[in-house]
Amino acid sequence: MVLLTWIGEGESYTIPAGERIAQLIIAPVPQVEFIEVSEEELSDTERGEGGFGSTGRF
Repeated sequence: MVLLTWIGEGESYTIPAGERIAQLIIAPVPQVEFIEVSEEELSDTERGEGGFGSTGRF
């Protein structure tokens, strides 16, 4: 089964037999662990003028 949401023009869309409507990607799900730290534990870094996440290149 495939969940399909129609966001095109008109009220509905009929899927012809044999039309490809889905793709499958098999990828590993990494096991991660988050560690909460205080602001004091973080070191200073240089930021672009745009703030957090900015490289200042654009």
